Amino acid sequence: MSHDDLPHHSQLPAFPDDFSTDAHRSVPSPDGLGDVDDRFVFEFRAYDDDLEDGRRWSTWLSVEPLSRGPEPLPDWVVTSQGAIDTELGVLKTGKEADVHLVERADPLDPDAGVVMAAKRYRSPEHRSFHRAASYTEGRSMKRSRDERAVKRKSTFGRQVAAGEWAVSEWGALVRFWNLGLPVPYPVQIDGTEILMEWITVVDEDGTVRTAPRLAQTRPSPELLASYFEQLTDALATMVQNGLVHGDLSAYNILAAGERLVIIDLPQIVDLVGNLNGMAFLERDCANICGWFRSRGLDVDEHELFAELMAHAF
Repeated sequence: MSHDDLPHHSQLPAFPDDFSTDAHRSVPSPDGLGDVDDRFVFEFRAYDDDLEDGRRWSTWLSVEPLSRGPEPLPDWVVTSQGAIDTELGVLKTGKEADVHLVERADPLDPDAGVVMAAKRYRSPEHRSFHRAASYTEGRSMKRSRDERAVKRKSTFGRQVAAGEWAVSEWGALVRFWNLGLPVPYPVQIDGTEILMEWITVVDEDGTVRTAPRLAQTRPSPELLASYFEQLTDALATMVQNGLVHGDLSAYNILAAGERLVIIDLPQIVDLVGNLNGMAFLERDCANICGWFRSRGLDVDEHELFAELMAHAF
């Protein structure tokens, strides 16, 4: 095609009088951007690459989307890529896992930081779960090699088991949260570590501290009755969805003022799929009713179990 064959335009685009093709023309300063769209203007802020011991870059963006908490995210969740996780100390130790406090905050926006509970399942050299087989009955693993290793209780098998328990608790937290049950908001899971909402109470002097376990409280008769009603409603929602906590007691329920929050969910069982499902539910009812009776509330585990069965079927 020759030049003469090219299409001709009767009108060429108009350029401003001060338009320049000079490659070295000056660029206006940030204060003189004129009509530049604000969406294309940003402020560059540098972060310090060197972190002290006990600090790490936020792992929020390094985990898969399904390993992050359910939408919509609470407004206190920190998602900044420049955020840093700082270890604040051990909150609780246990046979299977330890709970630490971790602050996640962007150094350039420290006021938006948040303190979370980090539950970390024990490493293979520590003891594994008590009566684990009765809880995991009916569950299946994706790889038969992993399942065989767990049954042999090899080192690799214990590593797999720790990961499976973390995944189990994560799944339970997400499912319970989506059902509207009173559990800590699950922020994310990364390997054998689960970051979740830190359940707190505020003292009269303004001090923020971890909410006490129900077993540590001495509620008034009115609050005691309210607590029992909250638990009954929560258990009913669980069985309606075919779920049983499996290890419910006054020691894994937090009293956050006038509301209760259920914690420790790795052993959650299927009410029907697990042959021990009914027995676990009966035990949960007995544990709960026994504690409430000891505080003066007239409740019966058999009546509670019967009420829950009416919700289940």
